[in-house]
Amino acid sequence: MTSAETLKRTPLHDVHVALGAKMVPFAGFEMPVTYPTGINSEHRAVREDVGVFDVSHMGEFEITGSDRNAFVQRVTCNDVGALKPGQAQYSGILTKDGTFVDDCLVYRFEDKLMMVVNASNIQKDWDHILDQKGGADVRLRDISDETALLAVQGPKAEALIGQLTSLGTTMIPYYHFAQGKVAGVQCFVSRTGYTGEDGFELYCRAADAEKLWHAFVGAGRAEPVGLGARDTLRLEAGLPLYGNDIDDTTTPYEAGLAFIVKLEKGAPFMGLEALKLQKLEGVRRRLIGFRVTEPKAIARHGYPVFLDGTQVDVVRSGTVTPTVNAAIGTTYLPADRARAGTKIEIDIRGKRVTAETVKLPFVAHRTKR
Repeated sequence: MTSAETLKRTPLHDVHVALGAKMVPFAGFEMPVTYPTGINSEHRAVREDVGVFDVSHMGEFEITGSDRNAFVQRVTCNDVGALKPGQAQYSGILTKDGTFVDDCLVYRFEDKLMMVVNASNIQKDWDHILDQKGGADVRLRDISDETALLAVQGPKAEALIGQLTSLGTTMIPYYHFAQGKVAGVQCFVSRTGYTGEDGFELYCRAADAEKLWHAFVGAGRAEPVGLGARDTLRLEAGLPLYGNDIDDTTTPYEAGLAFIVKLEKGAPFMGLEALKLQKLEGVRRRLIGFRVTEPKAIARHGYPVFLDGTQVDVVRSGTVTPTVNAAIGTTYLPADRARAGTKIEIDIRGKRVTAETVKLPFVAHRTKR
């Protein structure tokens, strides 16, 4: 565990403390896991109303130069060439074996690209990308520390942001973004998120984060939401977490993320040959959801998973979530058994409990497309 002295803080750290948030170490940062209302209330706010997350710990890399598009095309597996300025895409940074170094978002501006990566992987991703620079005419900048990121999520997110800007949030399609002022703060507003609900992510200068936060959070506006509810929301939505559902041993095909792999995009990328082979031969395992069928038993990350008496994997993600109101999780099963209705067993502190596989997501997405 990182000591409190060496943990980084987001620009909103003091705001969270003043709100009475429980602060915990996460990915090298001191982050709010929950506020006094509790995870269930925060989770429901996002599903039914609107909630705001401080996710300023995420990493941002800016790429400029004449070869910027070709370069990012080479270091990610999705097709950057399909992006127009003002569009974003979900993608992966891969090893030569086709497994995940990280998952990421790629934003295309008129004059630059921006990659958004997981906080725990900032240095690793930076080194991996820099290693592939070669003679390309690109300039890479790690702008993580100077960039703040707020996620405004839930069915009332559009209306809340719409009151504070002339950007016309109703006209921003899913995975598109617009640049302008929100509550007087210059930022760019992206219709993306990690909850399965409609919502936006707003990137601004770190110095402006507090002003933006106070414009959103408060009575009659949005509820602050911590990392605890962020995890229950994304699990219900079947969205992968790096280090749990995906890592450097899993490929996009195994994780059900084939849509981010563009083998025929006309540009070689790291992992291309390995993924071509895997697509040809077929995957041996797949990520699947499960629901624990025994009462009061909760399957948590790392618990052994058994199929027909043999351990096949561990629980990748697992907890009780408020909307499903049951103990759910994810694991990898052999491809021919990774379908709804397969009976599995999970070792919970020495006791085998039964669970049944279900199709992901657990809760249908309500993003506006």
